[in-house]
Amino acid sequence: MLNSSKTRLVVLDFSGLVLLFIVAPLAGMLLKTTGAQYIDTIADEEVRRSMRLTLFSSLAGVMIFGIASIPLAYLLARRDFPGKGVVNGLVDLPVVIPHSAAGIAIMGVVSRNTLVGQAGEAVGIQFVGGIAGIVVAMAFVSIPFMINAARDGFEAVPEKLEKAALNLGASPLRVFFTISLPLARRHVLTGLTMMWARGLSEFGAVVIIAYHPMVTPVLIWERFTSFGLSYARPLAAVFMIVCLIVFVLMRLLAGKKLQSRHNNQS
Repeated sequence: MLNSSKTRLVVLDFSGLVLLFIVAPLAGMLLKTTGAQYIDTIADEEVRRSMRLTLFSSLAGVMIFGIASIPLAYLLARRDFPGKGVVNGLVDLPVVIPHSAAGIAIMGVVSRNTLVGQAGEAVGIQFVGGIAGIVVAMAFVSIPFMINAARDGFEAVPEKLEKAALNLGASPLRVFFTISLPLARRHVLTGLTMMWARGLSEFGAVVIIAYHPMVTPVLIWERFTSFGLSYARPLAAVFMIVCLIVFVLMRLLAGKKLQSRHNNQS
């Protein structure tokens, strides 16, 4: 289809428009921020503290809830059961609902007058206005990316390999860790990376659970509403650069691990 010059021209035109739509606002924000503003923003301790909190909270959500979701992804990929369509719909629900509504829903589970909130406080964990609440909020809105990516990976693993290993006497747990998970690892790592990246940008659910301590998206909003666009733009630009650097590093690290394992297997 792309052999036609007219078709190629139309495809390139629309592709260029979409890329411009994505790049133009970001490039404009970066270019409108001066070098002095970048330096002052990076030197601001409040900014550094909020970025550390944001990076840590999202990563903690991935390590706890992302890894815990792998069995569910495998179950959805390998088993048919009554209500499977409903479960798949529930997995995608955090992406569909407004994130401020998600924050209110989470608040109804972890507030101080709930069983979860009281149990947390009994062991020194504070959800409302605490880091634990931020972790939960970030994980809630980002976990669909992990589950869907891992499910696609497990679906791509030939089921006959698992059955052959079972017939040879391997336990289901051993089959999962030696065949299913290694063959689906690219999708799993991609899902974990996307979950982490999505958690970094969360605002709506987090601000309901914990306005303080401030993650960077909340700090950007606070500076915008209090002091205006010119004061918030440098922070937004710095945060975008930090997220991009860490995201690229994680993708490169995941790629190197996959390549190393592939070479060892070869």
